[in-house]
Amino acid sequence: MDLDVFFAGTGGSVPSARRGLPAVLVRRGGERLLFDCGEGTQRQLLRSVGLADLDTVFLTHLHADHWLGLPGMLKSFDLRDRQAPLDVVGPPGTERLLESLRGAVFGRLGYPFTVIEVVAGDALEFDGYEVQAFSVRHRGAALGYAIVEDERPGRFDDARARALGVPFGPEFGRLQAGETVNGVTPEQVMGPPRPGRRIVLSGDTAPCDMVRAAAYGADLLVHEATFTESEAARAAETGHSTARQAAEIAREANVALLALTHLSTRHAAREIREEAEAIFDRVVVPRDFDRVDVPLREKGPPALVPWERRASVPPAASA
Repeated sequence: MDLDVFFAGTGGSVPSARRGLPAVLVRRGGERLLFDCGEGTQRQLLRSVGLADLDTVFLTHLHADHWLGLPGMLKSFDLRDRQAPLDVVGPPGTERLLESLRGAVFGRLGYPFTVIEVVAGDALEFDGYEVQAFSVRHRGAALGYAIVEDERPGRFDDARARALGVPFGPEFGRLQAGETVNGVTPEQVMGPPRPGRRIVLSGDTAPCDMVRAAAYGADLLVHEATFTESEAARAAETGHSTARQAAEIAREANVALLALTHLSTRHAAREIREEAEAIFDRVVVPRDFDRVDVPLREKGPPALVPWERRASVPPAASA
């Protein structure tokens, strides 16, 4: 099943001409999960992949640059006569925030709308995967999220099955489904279970063990890199990370690929990338509208795919 991470907004705190505010769209098959929804997110999506009927919106924390685009998006869905339900997931306080905006901004919605507040250790089950919440170090209640696929069955050894007397045909399918066929058990012809893919999004955070643990062995770690080491003191004061610190987390967690986001207007992408690459060589700094494809592990490593129409879309120009 296809799995990718689309970067609708890669800036931090304030938008720039080239980077929108935080918003990451995870697409798995036909499902769409949005992580954070900064100001202007719906326009970023309309200009790129389209404003799809999202399944769930996850908020990492309640600082305005991470949710200010949500009320307008909720209203837009209503104006488009959306019928599918929508869940908004976030830390404690999310329900109170959205209720305070209902009367003044988006009003009564014509589709089922639910707010789910979560804390570290909670997990939401989806078809074939779950989204796990974990604590991070930021100002106030803040979460990171890990998208973790279920294990997949091991490889089926058809040659061994034939040798053991199982004929080709429906019996192969029964064995792979866990049945014993002609005295042959699945364990005799199936390899060990294969791990599913794992994507971890840090949200805003200072470097912390919680991210390191959640990201261990991940296919992709999306980590903030608001500052360079020249402003490490400022990063610590505001609960953010430097590019070097994010790279150290990625190296210690042995992730397949590190994607750095939440860039400040103080620093060019080149500075961020070079600082991180001195510590960890599997790093990318996505621009708005780039995506990372996350294939099954046996099919290769995750890879950055630049936005194909970048030359004609100003927000995705180099920064």
